[in-house]
Amino acid sequence: MIKVVEIFKADIATKQPLPLYLSRIKAGFPSPADDYLDGKLDLNEHLIKHPASTFFVKVKGDSMVGAGINSGDILIVDRSLEPKDKRIVVAVVNGDFTVKRISKKGDKLSLIAENQKYLPIEIKDNMDFEVWGVVIHVIHSV
Repeated sequence: MIKVVEIFKADIATKQPLPLYLSRIKAGFPSPADDYLDGKLDLNEHLIKHPASTFFVKVKGDSMVGAGINSGDILIVDRSLEPKDKRIVVAVVNGDFTVKRISKKGDKLSLIAENQKYLPIEIKDNMDFEVWGVVIHVIHSV
């Protein structure tokens, strides 16, 4: 099971522009690229569309490894987006945060893990349930 470890608010006021190069990088022998410098890149501009409703969460667990979400990854979560079928969401189920793929089939709502070790969580009327936000990006080291 993946659980939210830490929650951070997106802070676009703190900008750290990085060099941006025009040319695409081949997966072969590197060549000098300083001639292709195209200014600065601010990752906030590319990764955060709704700053007031965007948060970062750090995860722990292996229930979403099939979706490329590993323990220790940081998720960028947008609370302003609609949690449509098949989107990956951060949800609160009976007081516990979890990260799962949402599944809507007729009147049935479930949270699906991307690891066969975990069963789907079927959302029932008597459960305390809230979709907290939609995962829009995953940040992890390689």
